[in-house]
Amino acid sequence: MNKTKLLLLALAGLFAASCVADVAENQTISAEAQAAKKFVNTSAEAAQGELIIYVDEATAQQLEAAEVATRSGVMPLDNLAQEVGATNLKPVFNLAVNGDVKRARGMHRWYTISFPAETNLEAVAQKLSMIDVVERVQFATKIERPVAQAVEADPALCGATRSDDMPFDDPMLYKQWHYRNLGLQEIHPQAKAGADVNLFPAWEITKGRRDIIVAVVDEGVCYEHEDLVDNMWINEAEANGTEGVDDDGNGYVDDVHGYNFAHNGRITWTRSKDSGHGTHVAGTVAAVNNNGIGVSGVAGGSGNGDGVRIMSCQIISGETDAGAGGTASAVEYAADMGACILQNSWGFGAGQVANDSAFANGSTSVELEAFHYFMETQNNPNLEGGIIIFAAGNDGKAVAGYPGAYNEIIAVTAIGPDGLPTYYTNYDRGCNVAATGGEYAPVTWSEQSCVLSTVPTNIAKSGYAYMQGTSMACPHVSGITALALSYAMDNNIVLSLKELKDIVVSSVTNINPSLSGFKTNVSGGTLNLASYNNKMGTGLIDAYRVLMAVRGTKCIALPIGEEVIINVSSYIGDGTNDKIKMLESEISQEVIDALGIENIKWMGGKLMLTCTKPGSALVTLKYVAGGNNVGGGQITGGMEAQQEFAFVARYGVTYDEGTLEPNNPGGWL
Repeated sequence: MNKTKLLLLALAGLFAASCVADVAENQTISAEAQAAKKFVNTSAEAAQGELIIYVDEATAQQLEAAEVATRSGVMPLDNLAQEVGATNLKPVFNLAVNGDVKRARGMHRWYTISFPAETNLEAVAQKLSMIDVVERVQFATKIERPVAQAVEADPALCGATRSDDMPFDDPMLYKQWHYRNLGLQEIHPQAKAGADVNLFPAWEITKGRRDIIVAVVDEGVCYEHEDLVDNMWINEAEANGTEGVDDDGNGYVDDVHGYNFAHNGRITWTRSKDSGHGTHVAGTVAAVNNNGIGVSGVAGGSGNGDGVRIMSCQIISGETDAGAGGTASAVEYAADMGACILQNSWGFGAGQVANDSAFANGSTSVELEAFHYFMETQNNPNLEGGIIIFAAGNDGKAVAGYPGAYNEIIAVTAIGPDGLPTYYTNYDRGCNVAATGGEYAPVTWSEQSCVLSTVPTNIAKSGYAYMQGTSMACPHVSGITALALSYAMDNNIVLSLKELKDIVVSSVTNINPSLSGFKTNVSGGTLNLASYNNKMGTGLIDAYRVLMAVRGTKCIALPIGEEVIINVSSYIGDGTNDKIKMLESEISQEVIDALGIENIKWMGGKLMLTCTKPGSALVTLKYVAGGNNVGGGQITGGMEAQQEFAFVARYGVTYDEGTLEPNNPGGWL
């Protein structure tokens, strides 16, 4: 063979070797790129020693059948478990309840793998992502623990100036300005009458129902509290069973009032670092009403055993939280055990998750899997699914924290007794509706400007304390939602989940007219109120308007002490036909007295009146359906028709200058 041929063969060999090397390198890059696509999130703020994985169907079946999950016979997983010293590989979700439905949803494919905290978290995650049978890898992002400072309430002080017009005999109700704000300066020097959730008139319609369960996903709820014990959910099988035994076979032992997912056991509230937060939230939702002690709850009933029930799904216990897997299990438990409203005052820091796509990652995270399961589980005959409500967060940022910011979840911002945004509330993107959350500045105003509710006696000897936060605003919305569902059940009205969410976020008082100028914040700085305009959600939730929306009755908002001319025809149909002829209608003396109405005059299709005191009342107004005259006798004309409306007279309602239309024409938007 000549030298030229040998050289050509050598070059060909080098070229072939180079191609093989390039292919191998490209395959490695491709494998790494494919592995990267499996990550649900990043390791930022992740808990050490824990990862969540989603495996393929065959692997899930093999893991489920294995006596020891870390030695399942799935060799890549077994080998990795041995390499990293894995202490556990367990399913996130509980197949002992509703297992067929969960398998059909793929929930049985989620697993938590635990290993020593000192092990390199990202290295383990990378190795997991390279295993073919692992389809997703999720870091267990730490939840932002709610920061709550409880200031004890003095029962004697709270009851000392109790008004006689209280609907219940709970002595501290007088100090719960967040239900009815009279503008008292002892509460706050700039307190604004009507800056509340308008609860008193709603209580005249419904007070709650015992067959509605609200799950409080939070610190443990003190189920022994004197003002909560009668409204706690009870798992009767466990309550009447044997201690230490899973009497109802639901996979949890001694879950009498709920379960502690942080420590896998009974509900607790006395560990070091417990703040009483979960108990405070529960009291706002459903402290027992009319029992002659303490405070009132939004849906706490009438004192006749008719308040909604609280289920404690504890994800924070002392210095420990349940992690991503445990939190998802808590949400699943709430769905499995009968809750239809999920109350949440936890989350990730504002801005930590960029957007909905990042939260869902094109598929789903383990938390979102649990949320969808809850939303699609029907535990109440009058609600097609379950509704989830979150605090927007207390970072003072122009975005709600996730999961609350997710578009299928209601996120709640907070106002103070002055009717203005609080210095701490998140606002703008991802925020849906506002409620009363209170605001405390030790030098400027007192703790009485915060929300008053129940706490364990290890937090405050009286068992009652003031707290502030979107965490305190959120349970107002959960409680009002429970009232809405109670009213629907009372009247055999079935609501879809979307209908109920629409009602909650549209039945509001407009707070935007107040959002100009500046407000002093807790540190002595100022808030530019214009920054919050149209960014606190739709407005301040109004309990009465919520019930009217369930009823199908449109609300007409009226100011106090101002003569107004109302174009009633703008509330009929789609509101665009201003030629509808209104007929003079009788407004009963009961309504006149309730709202202090003066100077009633009919002016064609319009009504002029003045309300002198706040209140709410139903009225029936008549009009001509077709033409200007009612037909009959010698007249060919339209028919007489009528429609029910709710007059809602509130402080803070304003009318645009030079028009006949109010700035906030009611909550049925």
